[in-house]
Formats: sequence, structure tokens, C-alpha cells
Amino acid sequence: MSFISAAELEAQQEKALKALDTLDSKSGKGNDFLGWIHLPDAITPMEILALQTAAKKLTDGVEIVVVIGIGGSYLGAKSVIEALSHSFAALLPNRRHPLVLFAGQNIGEDYLCELLEVLNAKSSACIVISKSGTTTEPAIAFRIIKKHMEEKYGKAAAKNRIAAITDQSHGALRTLAAQEGYSTFAIPGDVGGRFSVLTPVGLLPVAVAGFDIAALVGGAADMAKITAEKSLNNPAVNYAAIRNALYNKGKKIEILVNYHPKMHYFTEWWKQLYGESEGKEHKGIFPAGVDFTSDLHSMGQYLQEGERGLFETVLSIGNENSHLEIPFDEQDLDQLNFIAGKRISECNKMAELGTLLAHVDGGVPVIRIGIPQLDAYAIGGLLYFFEKACGVSGYMLGVNPFDQPGVEAYKKNMFALLGKPGYEEVLSRQCGQSM
Repeated sequence: MSFISAAELEAQQEKALKALDTLDSKSGKGNDFLGWIHLPDAITPMEILALQTAAKKLTDGVEIVVVIGIGGSYLGAKSVIEALSHSFAALLPNRRHPLVLFAGQNIGEDYLCELLEVLNAKSSACIVISKSGTTTEPAIAFRIIKKHMEEKYGKAAAKNRIAAITDQSHGALRTLAAQEGYSTFAIPGDVGGRFSVLTPVGLLPVAVAGFDIAALVGGAADMAKITAEKSLNNPAVNYAAIRNALYNKGKKIEILVNYHPKMHYFTEWWKQLYGESEGKEHKGIFPAGVDFTSDLHSMGQYLQEGERGLFETVLSIGNENSHLEIPFDEQDLDQLNFIAGKRISECNKMAELGTLLAHVDGGVPVIRIGIPQLDAYAIGGLLYFFEKACGVSGYMLGVNPFDQPGVEAYKKNMFALLGKPGYEEVLSRQCGQSM
């Protein structure tokens, strides 16, 4: 609060409440992509059971499930699975659930070749996620994985190892799934990719990994009620108001900070959510992320003493799920006996508090967001909190938070350079500009 005045904050809070009204009344830009707002309450126990049943059927006797998708079709599921998984799950013997791997999020030849090496040695299944079925990166990966499975298991058996999550009635993947007889789940037409983690896009992979999707949805549903409140008790309103007040003071970069190694991919999900939603019309806060305390030994110097055009949002987790104390050592050569007997989590918390105080003293505003522990319920609430705040914040900026026209620019150039029919004019223009 030393960085913005009470009057500045109050003005932004009023603006945030108006943006919340715009969001809830569906009267703003992109209002045909607001199906995510009431999604947690709309998911029925029967739908949860159907996803759990499909996950069990798909993973029966399977060691690896490859989830194919990019952007919101991969980051949501990846963030939840990483947050809830054992850190060394891949090395655990006698696993109860298959290992979930990802493809289609890059165009890496080595990556795909190395994935095929693993799949040749393990029994596998596949979930392919694409509303259209023609997005380049996942389409390439699915061609390769589909070919592998049909050659390894035979065409008839391969279809039972593939599930498709796609448009309800249209698109290349929907057509292929109908032709081949894949089990399918629909992506709601009014939910964009980066808001889709609480649809089958995120829920089926999370169920496959063995986690409680009912609790995930329950946490989101409770947060939906909290963030619907038209008052300053609404945390999504306050978060959107504070970050926009800081933006107006010249703080153009937001660093999402976590102190838990399992939250790395949650940060990646958050970066896409805010970067793709707000970065338009030459506006928007640039979203970046760091993993502390690791990155205090790489980015810490810049954050403490570099350019002051940034602020931090710290994700603070209350309780660890494990218990480990620092042992006493008679020699004490590392001079750590002063913390012998303390839990690792206590040391981490003091690092968090100490860093927060140092950065504020160094001129960096800090927002702190706390959750009680890492479990499905808390993660579900956190996902929805950031989604709702993103919609509010985007409307405060005056942009459409639910489209992404800039993403198409690289695709046009790539298609032209690869010789895709219909892109000859783009290639001709590229050649002219390069001369």
C-alpha cells in the first residue's frame, strides 16, 4: 500500500466492480465465450462419474497415457497433475495409475522420437485434445502417435486406446473420431482454450492421473460463489483492482512467484491465461514467473536492484503434505545447527517472508495470495479465482479478454514457408520484404 494511494485503489475497485457487472451480464466484448463462468456449478455428478469411468477404461493395463494438446489444451491439465503428483512419480515402483506424458505442445523432432522410444517399451493410450483438429503442433503429434498405436496394437485395438476431446459436432478431429470409433468428449463451444481446465480438456487427464476431479470442481464451485459477490470482499475484484492500479503507476510486468517446486506449471498456465487474455491493442501487463528459492540465485539480483517497472504476486501455500526436520550435526561445519529440529517448511516460510520484506524495501510492490495446502480442492479454487480475476482485469483494460488474434500471425508465415496451398501471396509478400 506504500506504492498506491487509497484514492487510486478506490477508483480501480469501482472500475473492477463495473467490469464484474459487465462480465456477469455478458454485455462486454467476447461475451460468446463466457461459458466458463458458471461451469463449476453446471458439472453434474453424472458427468464426473462418466469422466472417471472413461479414465478407468482407458487406463486398464496401461503404463503411459500421452495427452496431446497445446496452450490451454495442455497447460491446465499439466499444472494440476504436477501440483498434485509425487515429485518423483516416474521412478516409483508399483504405480496405481499410469504416468501421464504430453505431446503436441512443441514441434520437437528429438522430443517425439524419444517419446516413441518410451512407447515402444511400454503399454500406452492417448488423449488427443483439439477443438478443430487442425492446429499444427497437436495435429503433427497425433499423426505420429496414431500411426505408432495402429502399428503396435493393430487398427481395431488401437481405437480403444484413443480418446478424443473436441468440438461437439464440427471439425477434422470430430470427423476422424466418428470414422474410427474413438470415445469422445465435447469441448463446450462457449469456452475458450485457456479457460477450459474445468471441462473434459483438463478433467479427463487429471482423472487418468488418479486425482479427485470432484474435489477439484468443488473447490472451483465454492470460489465461483465467492467471486460472484458484488462487493470489496470479492478477492478477484481486489486482485484485478490492485494490479491495474499498479499498471497505471508504470508497473508493466507482473512476476508470479511460488515457493513450492510443484507449482512451476501452474505458473505456466497462469502466464498463458493472462498473456493471451490481456496482451492486445498494445496494452497489458506482461506475465512472467519465477520459482523461489531456486530463482533467487539467478533472478534475485535483478528483482532486488534492477528496473522498477515490475511487481510480484506471491503464491503462498500454508501447510506441506509431508513432515521433515533438519537434523542436528555434532561437527556443524555447515553452521546449520541453529535451525536443527526445525521443519523444512518453516525455513521455506522464513525465506518467503524475508524475500517479501527485502523486495518491498527495494521498491517492488508485492501482492500475496494464500491457499491452505496443495490439494485438489484448493487448486480448483485457485484456478477459478485467477480465471474470474482475468476476465475482470481484461475488461478494466478495455480489451476483449477472450480472443487471441495475434496468435494467428506466426501460423500464416509458417504455412507460407512450408508451402501450404493457398498461402502463396503471404510467401510472396515475405520475399518482397526480405529483399
